Amino acid sequence: MRDTIRRLPDAELEVMQALWACDGPVTRADLEEKLTQTHPMATTTLLTLLTRLKDKGFVSVQPEGRSRVYAPLVTQEAYLAAQSHRFLHQLCGGKVSVLASALCDSGLSKEDLEELRELLKEGD
Repeated sequence: MRDTIRRLPDAELEVMQALWACDGPVTRADLEEKLTQTHPMATTTLLTLLTRLKDKGFVSVQPEGRSRVYAPLVTQEAYLAAQSHRFLHQLCGGKVSVLASALCDSGLSKEDLEELRELLKEGD
């Protein structure tokens, strides 16, 4: 499935991040309030982005009274795994050593690198 989760444009990803940060399905108003804290946008823009996300299979839309509720169909973890896989293969030629070198050169602190090392050990 990770190969079928396409990369989202930044604006759509911002909406998905807000959805992932909510507990359960939310109304447009709830989502708009959540986005106001980080990425304010016009109501019409939000509705357009939600429609696009629905069409792409990222969001479910259910009527509830006179409004609609929105819920993510793709988890944040699944999206991250798919994009990490894509990044590794498209930009690093599938070579973990290239990715590791880039991470080391990216300015990560020694603590960050140690945390990464521990996470990799746990994955064994």
